[in-house]
Formats: sequence, structure tokens, C-alpha cells
Amino acid sequence: MADSQASQPSNESKVHIVYTEQPKDQEPEEYHIKTLTSVLGSEEAAKEALIYSYKHAASGFSAKLTAEQVFELSKQPGVLQVVPSQTVQLHTRRV
Repeated sequence: MADSQASQPSNESKVHIVYTEQPKDQEPEEYHIKTLTSVLGSEEAAKEALIYSYKHAASGFSAKLTAEQVFELSKQPGVLQVVPSQTVQLHTRRV
């Protein structure tokens, strides 16, 4: 028997990494907040959701987003990809 909740979209926010084009004529964090604001509706909500702005190795940010917000954000100009953040557990062996 299939779980009925598995097929329904979740309103729970999860951390996602959002890869963007390099901003032109704007500081990266300002650009990231503006991009989030276009989906979340306010600068305050965007600043609350923003976890980190990447500025060097890649252009993008991490933010807490619902499934619907991920869908809407992925359609925004300059957004290249939105992927769930994954925590990796390192396993070491003692010798």
C-alpha cells in the first residue's frame, strides 16, 4: 500500500543549494536576496531563508525552501540549478 503523504507536496522547508549566474553590477549577497525576494515575497522573508551566500568557488546560495518555493525559484532568471543540500557523514577506520 502506498503512503498517501508521499505523493503530496510538503510545506516543510529544507535546505537547498541554489546555483546562479555571476551577478553583474551587484554584490553577490544582494543579488541572492533579490532573487529569493522574487519568490518569497519580501526582503525580510528572503533574509530569514538565506543561510549562506557563495562568492568564490561558485555563484549561488543556500536557503531553507519548501518544495513549491524550489519550483518557483528554479524558473527565475539567472538561476541555473536548485538542489537539496546533503549532509555527508565521514566514516573513518581506526588502524
